[in-house]
Amino acid sequence: MTPKPRAYSIRIFLPDGSPDGLRIVEKSNWTGAGLVFPRSLFPDAKSRAEFARTGVYVLIGPGPTGEVPTVYVGEGDPVRPRLEQHGKKDFWTSGVIFTSKDTSLNKAHVHYLEARLIELARDARRCELDNGNTPQRPSLSEADEAEAEAFLSEILLCFPVIGVSVFERPPEKARGADMLLLQARGIRATGYESPEGFVVTAGSQAALDEVESIHKYMSAMRAALVKNGVFKQDGKMFRVMQDYVFGSPSTASGVLLGRSSNGRVDWKTAEGRSLKDIQDEQLSAAKP
Repeated sequence: MTPKPRAYSIRIFLPDGSPDGLRIVEKSNWTGAGLVFPRSLFPDAKSRAEFARTGVYVLIGPGPTGEVPTVYVGEGDPVRPRLEQHGKKDFWTSGVIFTSKDTSLNKAHVHYLEARLIELARDARRCELDNGNTPQRPSLSEADEAEAEAFLSEILLCFPVIGVSVFERPPEKARGADMLLLQARGIRATGYESPEGFVVTAGSQAALDEVESIHKYMSAMRAALVKNGVFKQDGKMFRVMQDYVFGSPSTASGVLLGRSSNGRVDWKTAEGRSLKDIQDEQLSAAKP
C-alpha cells in the first residue's frame, strides 16, 4: 500500500515584488533553497549569492509541440559561469537553480543530482531533453549518496509547486476513482482522472493515422510521443508503453484517436457512464 503523502510547507519569496520576477523557494526543515528566474532577468539576478554557490539547475523552454517542454539539466561549482555559457542556447525562457544555504553541497553531490534528474526526466518522458548524453553517477561514499538522495527528494517536492512536472511519473489512481474506457476508431484505451491531469494507462492503444482536420498541436504531440518512445507501433495501431499524464481528458482522447474529441463525453466507465455524468453527479452531491 502506498503511504499517504506527508504534509509540508514551502515558502516562496518575491524579492522584487513581482510574481513574474525572481522567486526564492524554501522548504520547512531543509537547508536547501531554490531560485526561479525568467531568462530576461538573469543578467541582473546573477549577482545574487545563490549563483555563486555550488548547485544544480534546470533550464526550461517551450517545445515544438507546445505541450511538451524542452529542458536542459546541468550543474556548476559555482552555477553562474555555467549559466552564462548557456546564453548560446536559444530554447530556454526560464531557469531554476537549487543550492544549499549552508554550502554543504560539493561538486560530487551536484554531479550526482544532475545525473539523477536526467535519469528521472528520461524515465518520465514528459519533455524534450536538450542534454545530449546521460552522465554517469559519480562514485560516492554510502553516506554522501544518502545525503544526495535526501537533497534530491526535497527538490522533487519543490518542483511541482513552481510548475515543473517533467521529472514525475503520473500519480497512481486514487482509491474509489473510476477507471474509464475510450473505444473508437478501432482502438481501446483506459485512463483515470488525477489532480495533475488525465492519466492514460500503459498498454492502451492509439490510432496509427490522423484525420486531416486534427489540431496541429495534437499532431505535434503525437509525433513527440512517438519520438520519446511513449507511443510504439504495434501492427495497425500504436501501443502506449507507460502510464502518461495529459493536460485534460480531451487532449488525452484527441491524441489517442488522432482527431478532435470531447473527452468528458468519450471517456466512459464499463457501464457506459461518461466522465461528464460522473463529474455532474459529484457536483450535485457536493451542494449543501
